[in-house]
Amino acid sequence: MREQVSDGPLRVRATAGNNVVLLGMDLAEPDTAGLLGFAVERTDHTEGERYWLPNALTFDGAPAGPQSLLSVNSPVQTFRWGDYTAKPDHDYTYRVVAMKGRPGALQSGHEVSLRVRTEGLRLGEHTVVFNRGAAASQLYAHRFHNRRPDQVAHREAYKWLSRGLEEALLAFIGQAQDSSWTLRGALYQFTYPPVLQALRIAADSGADVRLVVDMDTSADGPREKNLAAIDTAGLGDLVIRREHCAAIAHNKFIVALKDRAPVAVWTGSTNITEGGVFGHSNLGHAVRDRGLAGDYLAYWEQLSSDPTSAALRPWVGAHPAVPTTTPPPGTSHLFSPRRGSGALLDWYAGLIRSASSSVFLTAAFGVTERLRTAFLEDGDALRYVLMDTARGGIDLQIRNGDPDNQVSVGAAVPAGFGRWLEESTLDLNDHAKFIHTKFLLIDPLSDDPTVITGSANFSPDSVSSNDENMLVIQGNTAVADTYLTEFMRLFTHYEFRHALQKRAPNPGSAVRAQPVTARRHLTPDDSWVHRWYEPGSPREKERHLFAGT
Repeated sequence: MREQVSDGPLRVRATAGNNVVLLGMDLAEPDTAGLLGFAVERTDHTEGERYWLPNALTFDGAPAGPQSLLSVNSPVQTFRWGDYTAKPDHDYTYRVVAMKGRPGALQSGHEVSLRVRTEGLRLGEHTVVFNRGAAASQLYAHRFHNRRPDQVAHREAYKWLSRGLEEALLAFIGQAQDSSWTLRGALYQFTYPPVLQALRIAADSGADVRLVVDMDTSADGPREKNLAAIDTAGLGDLVIRREHCAAIAHNKFIVALKDRAPVAVWTGSTNITEGGVFGHSNLGHAVRDRGLAGDYLAYWEQLSSDPTSAALRPWVGAHPAVPTTTPPPGTSHLFSPRRGSGALLDWYAGLIRSASSSVFLTAAFGVTERLRTAFLEDGDALRYVLMDTARGGIDLQIRNGDPDNQVSVGAAVPAGFGRWLEESTLDLNDHAKFIHTKFLLIDPLSDDPTVITGSANFSPDSVSSNDENMLVIQGNTAVADTYLTEFMRLFTHYEFRHALQKRAPNPGSAVRAQPVTARRHLTPDDSWVHRWYEPGSPREKERHLFAGT
């Protein structure tokens, strides 16, 4: 949902997903003189609460205590800000106040109030659920003292980290309660006991359950762990071993059939592991569309014979062929492996080049050359990249390639940074420790946004060698709003943390992860404002983009 309100020189737009409300503020430049930031008050009409939202940064010398953290005392010094404590299907009013004066004696200036309702987890035919994806956070460190989730009583840490993802996946499986249901899954890493047990329960209840599971035997392959978990859960009779894929059988989807007719598909980036559900950032995306579910079932039937990739590619290449234009309206799909990777990667790159206002890409394992070339070309659109690690200096290449490129990289607050607590990833994942989602957004704040999401990492292998699937969703603003707000939640979370790490000047050199001086306090005057009004600058474009001006 999007709502925009203006009052004189102040204009604010709220973009609401299901767990995040993103606020974009714009103030006429003459009125920014003396601006010390914005205070944000939230009224929760659903739960009957009203309070000023907090800000992690305070003015130097502010008294200790929770009152100093309230944005009415420590205003947010940005024109793009998010409420990351919102709840699905809730009714909120946000009061945004421009604050002037001086630290300790702030004065209210122009203000607006706007009422929004967050999306539910179910968005028409779509259900979109993101996990927390931020075990390395101040809130986890405060609440759970950086203990592993299995060491926290009553599964409270698991619930907090899941943020509804585990529950939604179990509910999707749990609908198969009798012999009228069929489940067909294609899965890569497959070891998280509650999900395996849910599938066993569905089969024991009479549902017809069959699962194609990856058996990659490479050093990092999941074969042995998968086999051990399958044996423990007693799922051997339900599993088809995928052994003849050229690389990895990287799918994470389940098709549900009712009375033998496909009705829905669950897909996304989430591996069936503890780290997948609770560790690095992931999402589940269910679509209740009979035609789409039927297409996924047809793909599963091809996989179920464990074909070689060479034998599978001709079928995949025709179901469907690589698009040559903008995506069709509604929801379509792209499967792998295909003959060659160039055509599909070039199509993705073409979408990036064609963006009129903005691009948002999550890159768990780097940005492949064809896409990187598109980012390095001069363009007017703002382009955001959220990476798991600074692999080979690619983040610097993209950031330095065009001033409109904005890059954020996964990182944690180190020990000894002021009053901040040290953060930990809890070692829930061996490889991608922060970002694991795979999605691309083109002009998400427009009336005709593009969302591409699924299991593939936008890499050559993900197109030509792996078993993969991607959804292509065109023109659905509710879905785009949910993806965008979650992207910016994680981008902002890691943007600050990555700033705490010094990079070596050579883009090809290694990261020096030593803490450096970073802004620990709010600026006591309006000097923070100026970069947001530099003509043609990324911050000026960002101010206009999120405020809708």
